Amino acid sequence: MAFGGLSRSSAPAANTATFQDSTGEDPQAPDITTVTVANDDTGMLTFRIAVPNRPTLGQDMEFDIFVDTDSNTSTGDPDLAGVDYVIELVRGETSLFKWDGTGFTRRFGDPSAVTLSSSYQNGLTIRISANELGNTKKFRFFVVAISGLVVDPVTGEIDDANAHADAAPGGGAGLYPFEVKTAKPTLVAKKFTAVPAKPAAGKPFTLRLVAARSDTGAVVQNGRVTCIGRVGSTRLRATAARVVAGAATCTWKIPASAKGKTFRGSVSVVFEGLRAAQAYVGKVR
Repeated sequence: MAFGGLSRSSAPAANTATFQDSTGEDPQAPDITTVTVANDDTGMLTFRIAVPNRPTLGQDMEFDIFVDTDSNTSTGDPDLAGVDYVIELVRGETSLFKWDGTGFTRRFGDPSAVTLSSSYQNGLTIRISANELGNTKKFRFFVVAISGLVVDPVTGEIDDANAHADAAPGGGAGLYPFEVKTAKPTLVAKKFTAVPAKPAAGKPFTLRLVAARSDTGAVVQNGRVTCIGRVGSTRLRATAARVVAGAATCTWKIPASAKGKTFRGSVSVVFEGLRAAQAYVGKVR
């Protein structure tokens, strides 16, 4: 018995851009040195803001990532080059705000921000889906890091009278550009099984192919299944060709006279224009 090689899932898109920032502007402020942005094939964005002079996150610190998601200065905040969204980390809490025409707020119907997360080690790492930033494919952004904030223990209000900040890019250099690039999704063969393990003369023989999307990992639950089976030069008609419990399933009745001959079969499934296929070769017992 021999199976065709299972296809492997595509690697995450190697789409990364690193931006350098000037250093040493304010010795008392968090000093941003680089900002790296990347995305994978699901559109998940990662912002990595390197701040070597702040190895740990202090409670007096705040980070803001201002994002112009449509690269259009006539939308969004007119005072901030058309910024549409702000990702903010303050007092250890990360939030997403959207421009509503007068300010950055959270309103009913805004993106859920369920993918938004953050971590800190020698700088801030933010992860968020591009879908939650207006399904952006191309955007501009800048980053601000602040220290020296004082929080009123009673009211929770923030006093920034003695704050020190660093912006990247600095010196009025505009906004950093980034384009989200993802590979076209495919169907990936995840599992291929034969029942029974070898075809038997006069008995049913089934091949099952489990396929999943390369971008989301979701297993195909329906689609068009094509079954091709031959014993020698004789083509066999499949008695079943459908997706069953997440597997493209093909069943043939092996002729009683086929013992000792070679069975060659294949299973393919097409779903939303994507296709996965697998072949099988085995001797009939």
